[in-house]
Amino acid sequence: MIIATWNINSVKARLPLLLDWLDQAKPDVVCLQEIKCQTPDFPRLELEALGWHCVVQGQKSYNGVALLSREPATDVITALPGDPSDEQARYVQATVSGLRIGCLYLPNGNPVGTEKYPYKLAWMDRLVTHAEQLLRAETPFVLAGDYNICPTDDDVYDPVAWREDALCRPESRAQFRRLLNLGLTEAFRLFHPDEPHRYSFWDYQAGRWPRDQGLRIDHFLLSPQASDRATACDIDKTPRGWEKASDHTPVWCEISG
Repeated sequence: MIIATWNINSVKARLPLLLDWLDQAKPDVVCLQEIKCQTPDFPRLELEALGWHCVVQGQKSYNGVALLSREPATDVITALPGDPSDEQARYVQATVSGLRIGCLYLPNGNPVGTEKYPYKLAWMDRLVTHAEQLLRAETPFVLAGDYNICPTDDDVYDPVAWREDALCRPESRAQFRRLLNLGLTEAFRLFHPDEPHRYSFWDYQAGRWPRDQGLRIDHFLLSPQASDRATACDIDKTPRGWEKASDHTPVWCEISG
């Protein structure tokens, strides 16, 4: 099974690119973030016509996540547990072919001096608690998406300039390590342990893409059972170079049956 994660940065604006990439890459499951549309407005008909099953949690103009799968999805949840008052559309989860898959869009957290940063850290507290519960169930699972965290300085083109950004601050990285310390495996580093400066996001501004000044903020975290079955993980840079591209590019992971 090939699972991909892609912050699409508006599914309506990028639908032709998404359809082209699905045809070329042929993944089995796709986790989309920042679909930026309400659930009824998601292009479900176009995707279902091509054989995709869609689990969608949208929000007007902002955020929004979707899980596309070739096989039907079951046991669906459409919010990260732990805070019923949180109305931001940032998490969907479903089981596909026996694998539990969580698609997440973790809060950015900037500016750090506002309420956005405590919200990011609190959201990660809830994610840690949820991961603990998934681990106790001993079902293989994957938590895939835009984590808005550069785990180390190797994952950012200018560590000094980004040191105080919410994506690189010590508190953010510590929360990410908490997930790893539960026993989860970061799939990209499982297969590319010594490759610095591999990125999944390049800002539209200041020529970041042609200068390869990016960030690696899109990740797969695997449960022990899923990690044992992982056979590959990599970044597909091709769609970032397309006209009217998202500022993110897909990351994919292969899990054997």
